[in-house]
Amino acid sequence: MSSPSPLSAVPPTETPTGLGVDVGGTGVKVGLVDLARGELIGDRLVRPTPQPATPDAVAALIREMVAEFDWRGPVGVALPSVIHEGVARIAHNIDHSWIGCDVVDLFDRHLPGRTVLMLNDADAAGLTEVHYGAGEGVDGLVILLTFGTGIGSALLLDGRLLPNTEFGHLMVEDIAGRGFDEAEHLASASVRARDGLSFEEWAPHVSNVLRAIEDLLWPRAFVLGGGVSEAADQWFPLLENRTPVRAAVRRGDAGIIGAALYAAGHSGVLDLGRVLPDVGV
Repeated sequence: MSSPSPLSAVPPTETPTGLGVDVGGTGVKVGLVDLARGELIGDRLVRPTPQPATPDAVAALIREMVAEFDWRGPVGVALPSVIHEGVARIAHNIDHSWIGCDVVDLFDRHLPGRTVLMLNDADAAGLTEVHYGAGEGVDGLVILLTFGTGIGSALLLDGRLLPNTEFGHLMVEDIAGRGFDEAEHLASASVRARDGLSFEEWAPHVSNVLRAIEDLLWPRAFVLGGGVSEAADQWFPLLENRTPVRAAVRRGDAGIIGAALYAAGHSGVLDLGRVLPDVGV
């Protein structure tokens, strides 16, 4: 049975809208989202990420950027961190002072009276791809992996997000015979660039990581993102894992869209047809 549409409870005369924020190491992006299509409405707003990217500096910038939109609904924020029980547990590409930060209190102070929902940025991208992108219509388990400086991951079962996976830190045996190491130390896009690997040289390392995940979880599909996904036709045919592999299609806007969708689902704006986990409250 196919996964239900996110719009199952929305009258056909209405176009549900959300607002999403995507916090990155170099830029913060904010945009209004047409949740029927999973597309931005108008131009997104982009500002440089504060340096240092402390919680209060980033939250203050988000407050200023959100104020530029005529928006009173829930706000979704995708962060490069694990958000567990309302607390940021790691800090990728942002200041280490995020670790241990109570993000609920943080946004209560900077966006008082507003409903703000936070989630990991790879999880936001995964929601986008499952509802509007390469994973749409796939029943069962879909795993998104983003290949960049590290390897980000999102795990979705019949459209339901299982938050805060960190498959980039999965210990994998190196095919070069150098023992075990973290997956992202063996197969990230930054490793490929650092070692000057061709796609033919790099693809076996990616296949090795995919097979390690397959042996544990047996997904129905992998969705692979990051800049290298733009060259999917050059290296996807070189992969030797058993699970179908699809290229992510939303890319630069996936964080904004997924954050907006997540906030809308939690706030009752949309009936996603399934229960989403409370990772930001």
